[in-house]
Amino acid sequence: MSNPFDDPDGSFLVLINDEAQYSLWPAFAEIPGGWKVVHPESDRQTCVDFIEREWTDMRPTSLVEALEGSAA
Repeated sequence: MSNPFDDPDGSFLVLINDEAQYSLWPAFAEIPGGWKVVHPESDRQTCVDFIEREWTDMRPTSLVEALEGSAA
């Protein structure tokens, strides 16, 4: 069996967690705890494009907050 995350013909969702980290997720798979859908089911490339457009800061939210707190 091939990796479902690499299926160019698959249907995917885009998920986000509390740390503002994004994930490409196969639409058939159960959404893991701590994650929510931020882009509805679509083709792989559309979801990848969404992630590339939206996820501009790869740092987890907790790190951003800690760095901002230490700068004050």
